[in-house]
Amino acid sequence: MTVPQIELNDGNSIPQLGFGVFKVDPEETERIVTDALEVGYRHLDTAMIYGNEVGVGNAIKALGIPRNELFITTKLWNSDQGTDSARDAMDLSLEKLGLEYVDLYLIHWPRPDLDLYLETWLAMEKLKAEGKTRSIGVSNFHRPHLDKIIAGSSTVPAVDQIELHPAFAQRDLRSYGAELGMHIEAWGPLGQGKYDLFSEAALQSAAETHGVSPAQVAIRWHLQSGIIVFPKSNSRERMAENFDVFGFELSADEMASIDAIDRGQRVGTNPDEATF
Repeated sequence: MTVPQIELNDGNSIPQLGFGVFKVDPEETERIVTDALEVGYRHLDTAMIYGNEVGVGNAIKALGIPRNELFITTKLWNSDQGTDSARDAMDLSLEKLGLEYVDLYLIHWPRPDLDLYLETWLAMEKLKAEGKTRSIGVSNFHRPHLDKIIAGSSTVPAVDQIELHPAFAQRDLRSYGAELGMHIEAWGPLGQGKYDLFSEAALQSAAETHGVSPAQVAIRWHLQSGIIVFPKSNSRERMAENFDVFGFELSADEMASIDAIDRGQRVGTNPDEATF
């Protein structure tokens, strides 16, 4: 099956559905990512702080998939913010991944208390110019953080990766991203198991109508909302199920019912308060 490609504001394209490795055990990463790639995923999302970039790189190398068929994202951790630290962190991530470049490099959190994210963003622009990453973006940035880096640089982030799921739909930030020409990626698209998303009547009804699982409905809702999404699973069977979301389409009424689940229920850390 063909995963839709979304054109970013820098002219590069990103597969709309990918595979995330947050909290994947480094010892298990190569096996799990190999499963994901064999299922058909070509978009992988990792980060330095996950500790599993080596496993991701080993899986890529072992399968021998042409580099131009893959889209690899990694992220700069908070302790590496700053001009020189960002460059060193980029080089270390590339070494661990066994790659000459990544497709997307993100500032993982703004950490407004450090107030280094603009300086770091300017360093990211240089890394892109040097070909170490094809696109640059941010993660967990709110509007004030976005405004600061856009005003102080020449680049609008290609993406903002944020907590987003039916109970926390982030409509204002999504709308602002659209105004900027910046795409939104969802982390925790299934709520990270921190609330009973799959018991929501809107998901259960749509799942029954289409003969799919509530998880597939939730992923389909993200896709039809124009959001880039990468569910995570350690189970090959579940990976395949999460990938099999292109054989049905939610109706306008079904989309509206899922939209109505939104209750501003954040399950992760508020970026304005993050100090880790």
